[in-house]
Amino acid sequence: MGWKAAQKLIHHWKILRGDNVMVMRGKDKGETGVVKRVIRSQNRVIVEGKNLVKKHIKQGQGHEGGIFTVEAPLHVSNVQVLDPVTEKPCKIGIRYLEDGTKVRVSRGIGASESIIPRPEILKIRTTPRPTMGRRAICRLCTVNLL
Repeated sequence: MGWKAAQKLIHHWKILRGDNVMVMRGKDKGETGVVKRVIRSQNRVIVEGKNLVKKHIKQGQGHEGGIFTVEAPLHVSNVQVLDPVTEKPCKIGIRYLEDGTKVRVSRGIGASESIIPRPEILKIRTTPRPTMGRRAICRLCTVNLL
C-alpha cells in the first residue's frame, strides 16, 4: 500500500492476529472485527472487512486488471481489543498466574479483569519451518553451519 515505516516502533505488542477488536477512529468507528494481519514494521493492523478502499490494478500476465476493494491497514492506536466477558473495548495488561504462565488480562474502567485468551489461529504457522534441522547450508559462502 506504500506506507512509510513507523517512526517509533512498538516493542511489546498486546494486539495479536486473531483478536476481536473494535475500531475506535475512522470511517468504521464503533464496528468490530477480527485482526487479519499485524504489520509490526509500520505499527498497523488489518481488520477483516474494515477500512475498505478501492484499488486499481493494472492487467498483467496471468491476472486480470480492474478495480478491487481491499482492506487498508489501520494504525494500532485506532483499535482496541474487546473484553471477552462484557464485549466492550478495554486496555490490555499482563499478569503472571501462580504456576508462572504469562496471560493477558482486560484493564480499564468497567473492565472485568478477566483473562483474554491467545487466539487459536496463532498455533497455525503461515510459513512452514525449515526442514533442514540444525545443519543449515549458507548459500552465500557454501559453508556448513552447526
